[in-house]
Amino acid sequence: MSLSYLWSRSFLTSRPFLWLLFWCNLVGTVYGYIWYGGQLEYTLNYHPMWQIVFVPDSPTASLFFTISIAFLLYPPHLKSLKVIRQIMEALAVVTSVKYGIWASAIILWGVAQGGPMVWQDWMLMASHTAMAVEALLFVRFFTCKWIALCLAALWTLLNDTMDYTFGIYPYLPRTLTDDVTQVRTFTYMLTLVSIVVAWLAMLARNRKVSSHRDIA
Repeated sequence: MSLSYLWSRSFLTSRPFLWLLFWCNLVGTVYGYIWYGGQLEYTLNYHPMWQIVFVPDSPTASLFFTISIAFLLYPPHLKSLKVIRQIMEALAVVTSVKYGIWASAIILWGVAQGGPMVWQDWMLMASHTAMAVEALLFVRFFTCKWIALCLAALWTLLNDTMDYTFGIYPYLPRTLTDDVTQVRTFTYMLTLVSIVVAWLAMLARNRKVSSHRDIA
């Protein structure tokens, strides 16, 4: 099996591979929400209930991608579902790139300031890096358009604002507890970068589609 085939549309969009990707992401999503269990409980006890939706950042990003894969497996025919599909896909790309990079960067940042590097950190870095890679890999198969990307951008920026306004951002390594201001700035900047990356990826996808139509 050649490397070019492994990156091809025929392989990546084959139903066996899509089902494998779906279940891997679904299991990772469930595990992610379990991972956030303590913070979710704390938020429910000491914060207004409506803030709970902004707490589990990475699992929600993984959920968006899982739903997007489900739409690839079963493309919707209803107009309303097509709109929902585009929004889910845009959210999947922006948030998966953002939190995929964010988690790995925060872990390494904490280690650079003297924190320990345990096996869970390696696991989290691998899984979160995979989130960013798969989102960029599959954006060419998604149907999301610019309005969906704008909605995804607004949601992600809103999530950042909720996190650092009400103190419900993901738990940081102990070595970064006195660097919250810097982490906040980094988070906003990474969100903007992720939006631009998603926009460029969609632009490249649209150009490729257009060139294929011209050839046809």
